[in-house]
Amino acid sequence: MHRIAIVAVPPVTTFDLSIPEVVFPATVIDGAPGYEVTLCTPDPGIVPGYNGTPVVIERGLDAAATADTLIVTGTGARAEGDPRVLDVLRTAAAQGKRIASICTGAFVLAQAGLLDGRPATTYWLFSDEMRERFPAVDLQPDVLFVDDGRILTSAGLAAGIDLCLHMIRADYGAVAANAVARLAVMAPFRPGGQAQFIETPLPPETGASLAATREWALARLEQRLALRDLAAHANVSTRTLTRRFREETGASPLQWLLHQRVDRARELLEATELSIEEVARRSGLGTAESLRQHLLRRNGLTPSGYRVAFSRRR
Repeated sequence: MHRIAIVAVPPVTTFDLSIPEVVFPATVIDGAPGYEVTLCTPDPGIVPGYNGTPVVIERGLDAAATADTLIVTGTGARAEGDPRVLDVLRTAAAQGKRIASICTGAFVLAQAGLLDGRPATTYWLFSDEMRERFPAVDLQPDVLFVDDGRILTSAGLAAGIDLCLHMIRADYGAVAANAVARLAVMAPFRPGGQAQFIETPLPPETGASLAATREWALARLEQRLALRDLAAHANVSTRTLTRRFREETGASPLQWLLHQRVDRARELLEATELSIEEVARRSGLGTAESLRQHLLRRNGLTPSGYRVAFSRRR
């Protein structure tokens, strides 16, 4: 049985703390539990929560001494971690144990010096802070998780589940990981290099003078629409159209049009069984290769990968 110590660093992010506590015990190998999971913290008892909800943890850091894997979950202690936790992590690393973090737990690993010169990730909202405070870390802010051998890090929330499934897959194989994924109602596999799905929406529209033209374009995304076509519909010059478009949407007409076409392609991939070529045609992106390039740039997934992960028709 593989022993896991979940290290809670106050104030703890309770959602992150619950992820490995729920996912790993669901692993059953030949009718027996695949993992023994223990929660531990520097000062056992009532542990304050980062979001205001405290939790009770009964074990101290001595549980880490007998663990095969240590997982540091999300915490509000991004600036200064408990020295006792840092010592435990350094000792575990020196012993060759596997060490992982979920969300802002990566800050604790960085404080212990375990991420220096290593690729790592964390919740994208705190990427700038991580980069500023720990420049020695090879930060990869736009991925779900990073597996760098004995050190693993993940982004926030659901990416923590992806990391746990990845570890189960590494320990016991795909069949065991897929069984746990079904119990968690999760996609069995999302690659670590997949983007964190950080939306980059257009700014809110602030003007109505071109609203009719935008509606007209949305109804014709599959057609070839040039700048002059939009300008003709709005009955303005292309220069005036571009200026008003930027004022009202925060983007140029063609940038806005591309954004809408990628969104349309995503909807078709999620809700229909159309071929990739037909999705590309109906969204106005032209070819399957064009769709692939734009979706990879936007979401880090190929069209087929996006459909597998998000199809509503499964």
